[in-house]
Amino acid sequence: MYEALVNKDASYEGIFIVGVKTTGIFCRPTCNARKPKPENVEYFADIKQALSFGYRPCKVCHPTRPYGESPDWLKGLLEELSQSGQQKFKDQDLRQRGLDPVRVRRWFKKHHGMTFQAYSRALRINRAFGLIKHDDKVIDTALDSGYESLSGFNHAFRKLTGAAPSASKRSNVVTVTRILTPLGPMFAGATEQGICLLEFTDRRMLETQITRLSKLLRARFVPGQHPLFVKLSLQLKEYFAGKRTKFSVPLDIPGTDFQQRVWQALMEIPCGETRSYQQQALTIGNPDAVRAVAKANGDNRISIIIPCHRVIGKNGKLTGYGGGLWRKQRLLDIESGRLKTSSE
Repeated sequence: MYEALVNKDASYEGIFIVGVKTTGIFCRPTCNARKPKPENVEYFADIKQALSFGYRPCKVCHPTRPYGESPDWLKGLLEELSQSGQQKFKDQDLRQRGLDPVRVRRWFKKHHGMTFQAYSRALRINRAFGLIKHDDKVIDTALDSGYESLSGFNHAFRKLTGAAPSASKRSNVVTVTRILTPLGPMFAGATEQGICLLEFTDRRMLETQITRLSKLLRARFVPGQHPLFVKLSLQLKEYFAGKRTKFSVPLDIPGTDFQQRVWQALMEIPCGETRSYQQQALTIGNPDAVRAVAKANGDNRISIIIPCHRVIGKNGKLTGYGGGLWRKQRLLDIESGRLKTSSE
């Protein structure tokens, strides 16, 4: 495949996407940009997979567009996404551009295997966290990322994290990475104290959680490796294989006293069992705080380890879960022994 990349072999269009580790960019096989060294590339089956691994699209070859001519009715929106991946588009925004949200959704589903909203959300996150690489100067990273000046780069990074990329070295640091699981990739964050973030990458509230966490910890986010990620990955693998019911990785979970009580109560629910919000309110000694308990559950930033998926409705039915109800059911099935998966 590397030979095809170097030769810009068009016959490989649609066969693979290449990710460049040193820049965080993914390209099509026929890209005209300077070719990276073989050890600095990895290959993906499609764009969705490349996005899941944290890569963002190349501005030279535009890999998010189908090979050949893209439909005229979509060109304007694709160009907007290419130029500014930080904007959030609602259905009304699409209508104002003369686009039918349903038609846009179907096109992205067909060509990228994900909805337009999921795609644009992944772009925003990947662009924010793919901007900084270890030991790089901010100005070098900005130029490598396609920015003509620091101002645009700083704005893009601050837009999501709430902190400038050139923050003082005395600032707290949250090291972030992606961990693959049988239910989809997860976004993990760690401080010196412990794991502070573990969410599925397609969770709708992920950006909000990241922004809140940045402010709570007064931290900047930097992609990279952390000793705790090895332990976390291993324990998640054991969990999905049905071989682990408790986690021992240290956690760093800033929050109010009430939130801390709710999260602690969640961790006391035995694996394989469920509780209602009413029961959880009773557990923390505040039976009238059912709605507040539900909100604190939703504010949980550590999926699986702090098992908010074990809380269900009073009638026994599944209720809202940030990672999606289908994942909630799968997690409960794994814990009850009805389903075993493998992370390999």
